[in-house]
Amino acid sequence: MHARTRAPIRTEPGPPSHEMNPNEKTTSLDPENWDDFRALSHQMLDDVIDYVSSVRERPAWQSPPEAAREAMRQPLPRGERDLAVVYEDFKQHIFPYPNGNIHPRFWGWVMGNGTAVGLMSDLLASAMNCNVSGLDQSPTLVENQVFEWLAEMLDFPKTSSGLLVSGGTVANLIGLAVARNTRTGFPIRKEGLHPETQGRLTVYASVATHGWLDSACGLLGLGESAFRKIATNNRDQVDVDALRAAIAADRAAGATPFCIVGTAGTVSTGATDDLNALANLAEEEQLWFHIDGAFGALAKLSPKFRYMVDGLERADSIAFDLHKWGYMQYETGAVLVRDAIAHKDAFSFAPAYLETFSRGIGIEPSLFASRGIQLSRSFRALRVWMNLATYGVDRIGAAIERNIEDAQYLRSLIEAEPRLELLGPAEMNVVCFRFQVAGMSETELDEFNRELLVKVQESGVAVPSNARIGGKFAIRVAHVNFRTIRSDFDLLIATVLSIADSLQ
Repeated sequence: MHARTRAPIRTEPGPPSHEMNPNEKTTSLDPENWDDFRALSHQMLDDVIDYVSSVRERPAWQSPPEAAREAMRQPLPRGERDLAVVYEDFKQHIFPYPNGNIHPRFWGWVMGNGTAVGLMSDLLASAMNCNVSGLDQSPTLVENQVFEWLAEMLDFPKTSSGLLVSGGTVANLIGLAVARNTRTGFPIRKEGLHPETQGRLTVYASVATHGWLDSACGLLGLGESAFRKIATNNRDQVDVDALRAAIAADRAAGATPFCIVGTAGTVSTGATDDLNALANLAEEEQLWFHIDGAFGALAKLSPKFRYMVDGLERADSIAFDLHKWGYMQYETGAVLVRDAIAHKDAFSFAPAYLETFSRGIGIEPSLFASRGIQLSRSFRALRVWMNLATYGVDRIGAAIERNIEDAQYLRSLIEAEPRLELLGPAEMNVVCFRFQVAGMSETELDEFNRELLVKVQESGVAVPSNARIGGKFAIRVAHVNFRTIRSDFDLLIATVLSIADSLQ
């Protein structure tokens, strides 16, 4: 065992310390005894490291029992309780019952694991507890550095603008808002929407696009019907010819098309649109080209598979989640915008209370707040900086590459088993399938596979989720898990077959 040593945090000399009057009353929330707090905190950290390092020994998921549910139905606390007692409640009723996405056999939806480095960076960021709206402070320097790195990762120009946000929905919303304000030819931010003179604003994407676009159209005042949903081909990619025809028809009807949205990694099948074809069409039609790259964009980091997202670098804006295929802790979404001025023009504000100074802390107090909708912003950039600085993009890219190869291995297991049917293209890291039962109707097969999915989850062996592929209910494995090993997929298939046999 190494003895713990505490090196001082490096700071510049400050003003003389102020001695407190021992008789002065205080309402401080600091611990009364820092040594006791330190001892309990060390225990918490040890417990957390044990929890993560032993994750394979636990079920992938287990439903919170009634005792845990009852513990979360208590009246509002009025008096104080000892932190050690509160922590025991956490260990008993909260710690054992998450959704399980740190587990090696969690493949539900698209949820990354979070890294050990990210765990510690969040502790450090929480200790600093900065509001990163801007200002002359180290977190501002960190976030600027992070966006230089992210732009380079995705082959965007160094002059690009960017913002860290909660996740893909907000990141995509920001990209669409910049597009709306930039490519419609009207001062929408100042004057608002006037369809009677502007024409109906329209945005185009495939029917396989994530639901964020419906929500964003509603939130931006466009109306959900402004989203023109274009059919897909047999690879779940947007039909470019149908898209071109839809734009022409809308122009002829007096509408104002302003944006094409491509997808790198569709939510159901992981398919990626022909991004170069979409970029070409956007140039021809003088439309904004936005990419929803929530997880698929980061395939760019794999030398072997980066061809899957060719054309990504031609987008006007791109949204992606580092808490998905970047393996970082929640919440870590990001948006890059090629035109930094257009980005700022869409959101900038400068109230008197955020006046900028040439010296002091108030230098660019709304630097990041003027790129999105949050003024209060946490120091999430630290986890990005520490992960990239520690692991490097080559190691993260190797993990992404392994995920795609693992998905191909799972696909081979499904194709080798006559009782299983592969659904969807399964070209990247998402594999959809179902169990077949002779003589069952499609409706019966849907219900059978729905129950099969729930039973697999309840077994604690693994957590896949679901999708609809061609109207068929599918068990869906979305693989962004760096803890998975090949034998985990062997166990998944064995469990699926065993439970399916028990249901017949």
